Amino acid sequence: MKRALVFALVLTLSATGAWADRYDDCTQSGDLDRKISGCTQIIERGKRESKSTRAIAYTNRGGAYYVKGEVDRAIADYTKAIALDPNDATAYNNRGLAYGRKGEYDRAVADYAKALALDPNVALAYTNRGVSYDKKGEYDRAIADFSKVREIDPSD
Repeated sequence: MKRALVFALVLTLSATGAWADRYDDCTQSGDLDRKISGCTQIIERGKRESKSTRAIAYTNRGGAYYVKGEVDRAIADYTKAIALDPNDATAYNNRGLAYGRKGEYDRAVADYAKALALDPNVALAYTNRGVSYDKKGEYDRAIADFSKVREIDPSD
């Protein structure tokens, strides 16, 4: 859904040349620095961009920071994305991953729970929450989440 939205924005803005490049940069997955730069330029346009577009840019930039190991910056971006779009299960799931990487499993579990409240069919959020429960030694809860993943996606 979000990728379709960004793709539509890219098509709409293709006449502006350089701005279309920023959208392409922000949504591509290869060069992390290029992705961060493209997303940052979109974010810096502020209210000239829709809340949804800025939320996507924060989520994408947060993902790039996460991959680069800049976990606190990733959390900050996911938090900003959530502030702009509190119904974005992906941002909650991703912030949960970042908290988990820091060993903050209670915060991670809370974010996964919020992601699942928004979209109960996100198998990845169940997987991630199960891992956090496992790390906390809450094995019954971990098993329940992993079982739910198999219900949603038997091939997982």
